[in-house]
Amino acid sequence: MIMKSRMTICTAIVLCLGLGLGCQKETAKKSQPVVALSRNVNKTSSDATSTFANGSDVSWVTQMEASGLKFYNSSGTQQDLFTILKGLGINAIRLRAWINPSGGWCNTSDLVAKAIRAKNAGMSIMIDFHYSDTWADPGHQTKPAAWASLSFTDLVTTTYNYTYNTLNTLKSNGITPTWVQVGNETSDGMLWQDGRASVNMKNFAWLVNCGYNATKAIFPSAKVIVHLANGYDNTTFRWLFDGLKANGASWDVIGMSLYPTTSNWSTLDSQCLTNMNDMVSRYGKQVIISEAGMSESAATTCKSFLSDLITKVKSVSGGNGLGVFYWEPEAYNNWQGYGSGAFDPTGKPTVALTAF
Repeated sequence: MIMKSRMTICTAIVLCLGLGLGCQKETAKKSQPVVALSRNVNKTSSDATSTFANGSDVSWVTQMEASGLKFYNSSGTQQDLFTILKGLGINAIRLRAWINPSGGWCNTSDLVAKAIRAKNAGMSIMIDFHYSDTWADPGHQTKPAAWASLSFTDLVTTTYNYTYNTLNTLKSNGITPTWVQVGNETSDGMLWQDGRASVNMKNFAWLVNCGYNATKAIFPSAKVIVHLANGYDNTTFRWLFDGLKANGASWDVIGMSLYPTTSNWSTLDSQCLTNMNDMVSRYGKQVIISEAGMSESAATTCKSFLSDLITKVKSVSGGNGLGVFYWEPEAYNNWQGYGSGAFDPTGKPTVALTAF
């Protein structure tokens, strides 16, 4: 039954594309959603998550462990990373999904292994689809190598099927994510150039709907996130989500990244709160901080930043602020050149994480 439904959706997408590419004016005039599930885009969700997400993205953990790195609690006792984080109040884990990455890290099997650990630790899970073999962000949204030569019609079908199959694999392993993020920091769309929002917003909307519909086919209750960088930048958020709405895209939650400096964090937190409340009011959607971070060397300031941000997200109108995720807190000793973790050079958590 599920397979039949999946094939029907994919066929419908292809049919819509076949009509839409040849009749763009008529499609634009009608502003019909492309294979979107019934969803009132302007109705604010009333099912605000009861448990605030004190989250961490720990996608590097298996690679770090394979490199011989270990983690220690605040007392210096070696422990599993998930155990340490849970002891610090972390109740949710975010994990990125790459398609065919170098070394295999963050591919589907690695994703499943980490998701099982998060589940066993009693944590909620966010899956973060990059739709790439490597990092996706506002300046890089490179198609997976295997998808590079696909027509847009085939790209749509492939995006749906990849999302469906990955989530179905998680389901087969007993994993039920609370959130599924379709694209990472998609401030100008994803799967460039076809899905570049500044070039073709409708294409991006169709790709978002592929992720949305595939998610709902496997996990009807999972909340689908569209995630942008720079949570303080209301202009970009309005442009992008106005465009998605006008082109029939479906989503449940607006995700944001926030990486301030030690000198501007208070200002950016305030601007982010203004933006969050505007997103709730303008689109009737919930909001979440999918990524946050600050230099590991400024742990005390980072704690102030996080404490203030958590308070602000909890204050979002209507209880529609869902949580805050710190990005890769376990990174230490300049792992992969990243200096904004929240563990010190000895592998112990810094005071920053006590904000949770």
